[in-house]
Amino acid sequence: MRCLLAETTPMALRDHWRSYSSKVDLKKLRPMILKRIENRAKDYPVHGMIPVAQEVLKARELLFQGVSTLIKLFPVLACKFCPEVYIGEKGHLIQTCCGYKRIGKNRVHEWVHGGLKDILVPVEAFHLHNMFQGVIKHQQRFDFERVPAIVELCLQAGADLTDENLNSSTLGEFYGDVSGIESLSHDDLRVVANGTLRAWETLRSGVKKLLLVYPAKVCEYCSEVHVGPSGHRARLCGVFRYESWRGVHFWKKAKVDDLVPPKIVWRRRPHDPIVLLNEGRDYYGHAPAVVDLCSKAGAFIPAKYSCMMKLNGSAAPIRV
Repeated sequence: MRCLLAETTPMALRDHWRSYSSKVDLKKLRPMILKRIENRAKDYPVHGMIPVAQEVLKARELLFQGVSTLIKLFPVLACKFCPEVYIGEKGHLIQTCCGYKRIGKNRVHEWVHGGLKDILVPVEAFHLHNMFQGVIKHQQRFDFERVPAIVELCLQAGADLTDENLNSSTLGEFYGDVSGIESLSHDDLRVVANGTLRAWETLRSGVKKLLLVYPAKVCEYCSEVHVGPSGHRARLCGVFRYESWRGVHFWKKAKVDDLVPPKIVWRRRPHDPIVLLNEGRDYYGHAPAVVDLCSKAGAFIPAKYSCMMKLNGSAAPIRV
């Protein structure tokens, strides 16, 4: 047999021939693997990333305070049958409703009053006792608390939730001496909007830095997020079209948008009609919901959003 292989194998590969007939005893390797994981856990949390985690928690608190203030002055509308959100007095007429179950697709949205969760989409994850603990099984899913994914990421990075930087007294650093929504002038409103937008950018940049050091997973077929080196085994994913099916998640590396969803919305420019029409959808711009909300309050928008918002784009043609 070896002679036959020697004759049929090219000369370039004969020198690299290896035999893999020996079996590996996994029972002997298991203690070595567990020991390596235990030694790796000693390197965490990374002390240099603790200030970043504290800054992320602080920015998250400021962001929630700012958005909660602005949505009291600028109405937020949410579709009754899909996740679409619009910031304005009247909802747009763009036919992008994906429907619910058996309702037809590409329909006009049916708008209802929205709230904070429509702007800042909640993303939760299991709270681990330590970063390198055992994988959560399906039967253990109720034994672990569900917390915001950003908070779990910061806790694993060594942040302290009781730190004084998380108190509401720190709002003055971003918002100045603004107190009471009734007393907000145009200048005060702009200060709140700029502070909220600054907190949004700080939050996303901080989460991006933390994800370079601390692993996080997201399911390929749903929005489930797990903060840790390996995903959990709770069978809560609807992989197929049947909503009653619950299977295991298929994990991949998470990105910033998975933990901090931008929630892209249609944005009305000054030269657009009061109600956005379906015929001009190719001309209208988009923006993250937080950015659009802050821009309506007079915040200075970073240049990186100009292309998405189509600030210098032409208006949709008027049909007579």
